[in-house]
Amino acid sequence: MESKLNLNQGLIDSARSAAKNIAENVQQFIDKNTTVTVERTVARLMGVDGVDEIDKPLPNVLVDNIKEGGGLSRGVAFWIGNAMVNTGLTPQEIAEKVSAGEIDITKLPIADEKKIMDAVYETAKMMVERIKNNRAKREDYLNTIGEGQKPYLYVIVATGNIYEDVLQAQAAARQGADVIAVIRTTAQSLLDYVPYGPTTEGFGGTFATQENFRIMRRALDEVGEEIGRYIRLCNYCSGLCMPEIAAMGAMERLDVMLNDALYGILFRDINMQRTLVDQYFSRIINGFAGIIINTGEDNYLTTADAVEEAHTVLASQLINEQFALKAGIPEEQMGLGHAFEMNPTLENGFLYELAQAQMAREIFPKAPLKYMPPTKFMTGNIFRGHLQDALFNFISIWTHQGIQLLGMPTEAIHTPHLQDRMLSIENAQYIFNNARNIGDEVEFKKDGMIQKRAQEVLAKAESLLKDIETEGIFDTIEKGKFGGVKRSFTGGKGLAGVVEKDEKYFNPFIDLMLGGVK
Repeated sequence: MESKLNLNQGLIDSARSAAKNIAENVQQFIDKNTTVTVERTVARLMGVDGVDEIDKPLPNVLVDNIKEGGGLSRGVAFWIGNAMVNTGLTPQEIAEKVSAGEIDITKLPIADEKKIMDAVYETAKMMVERIKNNRAKREDYLNTIGEGQKPYLYVIVATGNIYEDVLQAQAAARQGADVIAVIRTTAQSLLDYVPYGPTTEGFGGTFATQENFRIMRRALDEVGEEIGRYIRLCNYCSGLCMPEIAAMGAMERLDVMLNDALYGILFRDINMQRTLVDQYFSRIINGFAGIIINTGEDNYLTTADAVEEAHTVLASQLINEQFALKAGIPEEQMGLGHAFEMNPTLENGFLYELAQAQMAREIFPKAPLKYMPPTKFMTGNIFRGHLQDALFNFISIWTHQGIQLLGMPTEAIHTPHLQDRMLSIENAQYIFNNARNIGDEVEFKKDGMIQKRAQEVLAKAESLLKDIETEGIFDTIEKGKFGGVKRSFTGGKGLAGVVEKDEKYFNPFIDLMLGGVK
């Protein structure tokens, strides 16, 4: 693709090379460590589910028992496999007996290693097959009933009651939405466990639970078949349970997941060591399941200025791209995030926003970029807000974005009503239809304002990435170079859940899933 912005390909290559080296350096740390969340995910993928009498999830019960027995460095798969050989029970039955105090899993005799591995891999392959079948079912839907044109219209439901969310989601699909994001209840990202069962009350959203995923998936399949268009389901696997929620999404055929390498560190104060280990396994699962990940660079622009700090968004996109490649996610599943967040009183702000969006499109040509609407400068003036959203929609169709999170005229006032969502969908459909091919028709003035802006942002991002390559991602975050937020290497939530691996550690799902569908 020839650059309309006259971007320097050498600078893009240099920036990408620096990002690759940054990811390689962090990967060495990731490969040496596991976390309680990674191990709970392995337990879930081997079939452990449910809660005990005080609603503590059985994957937590099992992993806590192994951790207390000093065995977590070997990995939960080893201990489940050993217990299977010793007792002849399934992983679920073993977890139930551990919960009842009938088995202390690390105290069982150690069985023959080959028998343990055979038992583990036989069980693991059943789940891998289930996830492959889910992926095939999605492809079958896309091939038979089809889907909406890109940019996909992405809308949010957030009532706090999953059954009410279903009604709103189905209404949005009938109005024209292509992706339904079910917002998580406030602060779920800080829970070190995954709640169980359906949510009928929540603050700012519903819990991300496997049952809620199942309920919404069924509802969207029903409405998709009714209207003749596959509707994608999105949820969030950020936070302390990143890989667990990714696994639940893979089991229930979610299509899109918010999944950023740095978001939890910067915006939820989750320990950086914990997050970087967790994101790797979560992305292996998402990659294998055919789930599009959405990264969270738009959040930088809520804490830092969108004009001054635009280069940090590009630098983070390039880092997220390299972490995703490490986990086997193809570019076609990288919904790298960016946002229309400049102050609307800025003279020529639209031109700067256009430069930023076109630059992202050219640097990541295969990625279904996720473009975020204006929120920071929404005031409650619904008429101006609707105009801001229209300009945002215009840039999206012009620059061939992949996923368009629709802005709402009532942003900054309340959770959207059905009619607010309908107005936003109509706004986008009108502009997308009227300007469908504008990006194929219009070129930019050589050395004009738009070209110069994009070139400047690229140069600053390349310089920042070269600095990070020298000092490392951990030091960079400690210095507050992303979003103006500083975090400590040993601070934040969840560090106690990081465990160095034993030399005999193994995780069967990394072996079976890495690199996508086999």
